[in-house]
Amino acid sequence: MKKFPDIISVFPLSNFIMFPNTTVPLNIFEPRYIDMINDSMKAERLVGMIQPNYKDDKKNIKPDLYQVGCLGKIINFQETKNGNFLIELKGLTRFKILEEIKTNNKYRSFKVNFDEFHADLNNSKENIKFSDLELIFKDLKLLFEKKGFIINWKALEKQSLDETINALAMASPFTLEEKQILLEAPNLDLRKNKISEILKTYSFDLYENSTLQ
Repeated sequence: MKKFPDIISVFPLSNFIMFPNTTVPLNIFEPRYIDMINDSMKAERLVGMIQPNYKDDKKNIKPDLYQVGCLGKIINFQETKNGNFLIELKGLTRFKILEEIKTNNKYRSFKVNFDEFHADLNNSKENIKFSDLELIFKDLKLLFEKKGFIINWKALEKQSLDETINALAMASPFTLEEKQILLEAPNLDLRKNKISEILKTYSFDLYENSTLQ
């Protein structure tokens, strides 16, 4: 964890969560975040993704943030003809916000801590135990289909267990609060169990009026 800076720039994006060991594409067009990406490219290419916690005021231009986000590294960068940036961000590890740092930048920076999330950097890979995920896959497939989401399930089954569970958590049509709960789950096993618990709240809708094939 010592290789990561204790002050990072953050990109607050509502209803969007990045997990460790996942890769996400982003279209950067807002001037302050174009500045942020420019500055990141000149340094270590690190950006913190985190959800704003608007509570009752969604018009607040400087909203409160959830305490836990995910640090990402820019692994692909392209500038478009109109000056926007297309980037790919690779999730590295979660962080916890300690305090906001005052700067002259238009984007926000925070002092953060990574100590609670050493497991995110564990490079050991687990073989998928499909029996552990079979029911989750079944219910998630139904939920994704109902919501009109398209997922390459065969590709997911070929990934490591952590990559599969994190990808499902990130792509799921859960609420932002539910996704935040998944992000903050201390370890992979608890995240898997939390997905199962959340799916139970959707179970009536999943199986209502369903027909046997």
